[in-house]
Amino acid sequence: MNHQRLFIAIDLPDKITESLNALDPHYRGLIFSAPSQIHLTLAFFATVDPVTANLLKEKLAAISFRAFFLPVIGLGTFSRKGTPHILWVGVGHGHPHLFQLHKRVNEAALACNLPIEERAWTPHFTIARGRGISPALMQSFLKKHRDYDAGMIHVEEFHLYQSTLTPAGPMHRRDLTVAAR
Repeated sequence: MNHQRLFIAIDLPDKITESLNALDPHYRGLIFSAPSQIHLTLAFFATVDPVTANLLKEKLAAISFRAFFLPVIGLGTFSRKGTPHILWVGVGHGHPHLFQLHKRVNEAALACNLPIEERAWTPHFTIARGRGISPALMQSFLKKHRDYDAGMIHVEEFHLYQSTLTPAGPMHRRDLTVAAR
């Protein structure tokens, strides 16, 4: 059986991803994401069989939500053993509709017997990955951009993607779009 890597995400408008990529200081060890790779992950599933994937599509398509505005503001990092691993831009305090949408996506996953993330959800857009960048250099970058604000986005849809790992990096194919209603 051919299993799939799936994730559910909110995409950023091109003007915001361009603004984020303009932040790239070209530091050794800090690899900025391609604009097409930047998204806010609502859920990720490493291995899903085709039958369950189809059921998940049905459950996601049934989700009703209202469009909402979301700030794209503030930079931070996730670290591994004290070394910055992920550079992200946040969503401020978010929006209640974002957290409601996340909850509905998790409910759809549970209805398909898919495991959901148990740790607290930190909504963010990953914009770069650290590969040996010094913590001091990253702190300097964060300090320089401490007031970063890319503006607001209007969230009118979310997507189900299939992700295929390749030597050139992950390739994402959109399998479903669910629009606000």
